[in-house]
Amino acid sequence: MKIPSMKPLIALNLKTYKESLGKRGMQLAQIASEVSLLTGVRIIIAPQSVDLRAVTEIHSDVFAQHVDAQKQGAHTGHLTTEAVADAGCKGSLVNHSEHRLSDAVIGETVARLKEMGLESMLCAKDAKESAHLAKFEPTFIAVEPPELIGSGVSVSTAKPEVVSGAVGAVAEVNATPVLCGAGVGSADDVEKALGLGASGVLLASAFVKSPDPQKLLMEMAEAMQ
Repeated sequence: MKIPSMKPLIALNLKTYKESLGKRGMQLAQIASEVSLLTGVRIIIAPQSVDLRAVTEIHSDVFAQHVDAQKQGAHTGHLTTEAVADAGCKGSLVNHSEHRLSDAVIGETVARLKEMGLESMLCAKDAKESAHLAKFEPTFIAVEPPELIGSGVSVSTAKPEVVSGAVGAVAEVNATPVLCGAGVGSADDVEKALGLGASGVLLASAFVKSPDPQKLLMEMAEAMQ
């Protein structure tokens, strides 16, 4: 069920951990860039908002962690798609379980990203929601059961039916590639996710807090080849 023309990818969400802010975030971005160049695997990195522009000077595949649907103007505190594009980003996460949105806002946000020529990685909590959100035609859907996020137990191991179910359910709607998130922390988790039909993985703490993030990322990328 995987999209034949698409190579598997790794998406790294740096969240707002102290280990990913400023200089430390730049170091993680450098690792992502080097591993991507060495392996040919697409690696997306979503740094903290204050680091977006700086990270785009290090790595060519940067997403925002969140973007607002408001256009440029009197919208204090919002992050616009125009600002994200101007910073050199390629897209944004949308509706992460830690920043949930209504259907109406999701639709408007995905549409605004498309208007700016940007990609969208739309997060869903299960197979049913994945199929429901596929109607917005995002670039990717990342299925992440909230209870497993940051748990250290991969959804591909704990609830493989969620991954395979999401892949199958989305395929009934359209050809949106499905990524596997929540608890992904090893090359073995990556292999299991791909075996279940996922087109890639989305992870955060396992990479950010790893004692050797370069080794971990290299092993994951090699598991995709």
